[in-house]
Amino acid sequence: MTIKKFQGRTEEEAIAKAQEEFGPQTVIMNTKEIKPKGLSRIFKDTTYEVTAAVEETEASSSSKKLVPLQMPGNINVAADEPISIPGPEPDPVPIKEMFKTVENTWASSMSQAAAEEKPKDNTAEVNLEKKLESLQTLLEKKLAPKPEAKEIFPKEAPADDNLKFVKMIYSILLENEVDEKYVNQIMDEVEKVMKGGVSVDHILSNIYQKMILKFGQPQPIELTGPKPKVVFLIGPTGVGKTTTAAKIASRFKVEKGKKVALFTADTYRIAAAEQLHTYANILDTTLTIVYSSEELNEELEKAADYDLVLVDTAGFSHKNEEQRNEMKELIDNVPEEYDKEVYLVLSATTKYRDLLDIADIYKKNFQFKLIFTKLDETICLGNILNMKLYTGADLSYATYGQNVPEDIEIFNSQKIVKFLLGGK
Repeated sequence: MTIKKFQGRTEEEAIAKAQEEFGPQTVIMNTKEIKPKGLSRIFKDTTYEVTAAVEETEASSSSKKLVPLQMPGNINVAADEPISIPGPEPDPVPIKEMFKTVENTWASSMSQAAAEEKPKDNTAEVNLEKKLESLQTLLEKKLAPKPEAKEIFPKEAPADDNLKFVKMIYSILLENEVDEKYVNQIMDEVEKVMKGGVSVDHILSNIYQKMILKFGQPQPIELTGPKPKVVFLIGPTGVGKTTTAAKIASRFKVEKGKKVALFTADTYRIAAAEQLHTYANILDTTLTIVYSSEELNEELEKAADYDLVLVDTAGFSHKNEEQRNEMKELIDNVPEEYDKEVYLVLSATTKYRDLLDIADIYKKNFQFKLIFTKLDETICLGNILNMKLYTGADLSYATYGQNVPEDIEIFNSQKIVKFLLGGK
């Protein structure tokens, strides 16, 4: 069977185009009214779209050979691409398999969809419609009901398919360990756009955009002011603070040509100081061990000509009140003329319940931004979104390996959202 969509100024014109190409055996499977969107709706008229089909043996004698539409990446999608109707399969369709097929089309489709309500010319709108149409075609093939010829696209199918699609998104977010209350928040917001028979691609675009907004704009370290910026890395034992300090130092010294000093207040682990000393030698910079807030301030005065001072702190249980108070004193006593920032380093492999306890303790004492480490050691990244929404703190960096300086990047919300929705 060959399926193709035809458009016309009226429903009759669209049907006539289908019959002209497919012949008298044309089967009209669905009819849809398309209203213009955006500012261009003032100048464009409503059009009609029909989905027509014909058996392959009959279509071959009456239809012309069409050139497939070229999509971004390695996906070729044609509006009249033959669709073989599959036999019964498990319900629902595996969401991960579906997103694997379309992942290379997301970046361009979603970035343009995000600008949907901004003024745009007709060319941009046509390009967006083509991309979303191709995405919708792929999703329709996955979501198509079990075959019984005349019931492939019943009138109520779009609503049924939308509901099935949203349920699959719901399931995959839970599988990625996004807290159910946050999943419900997203779905409650999406429900508002599902009224009126919107397409699956519009729903997908809306979910994607809302999740990007929830992550917010990443806030990496910015160097401002005449004195060096003082950055403290805090967090539990074993999350990778020392390695993260080395990666950040390397980015600023090697890539940006800045003068960076490394301090460590971790006097509990000899190995930590030795590790950081090794990195300091490689970067041809200094390493200073500080034991108190007074000593820290003295060393900061000596580092007045540096652009950035990174302070690696001791890792300890968030339940250890004595050590926590020592760290608070260390940070609070930095003179006001210094621009200081605190970054809470968390591992993506830590259990959600423990992350909540850690966040509760640190929120009482510090105003911080978030760095997530060990993204390469887990297949579930939902806790990143959970902690962003729970703490309200800005995200800054993500690390995904032990290699210095390679395995670090400014937090990429698009990549994480794509992963959370089943992409790779």
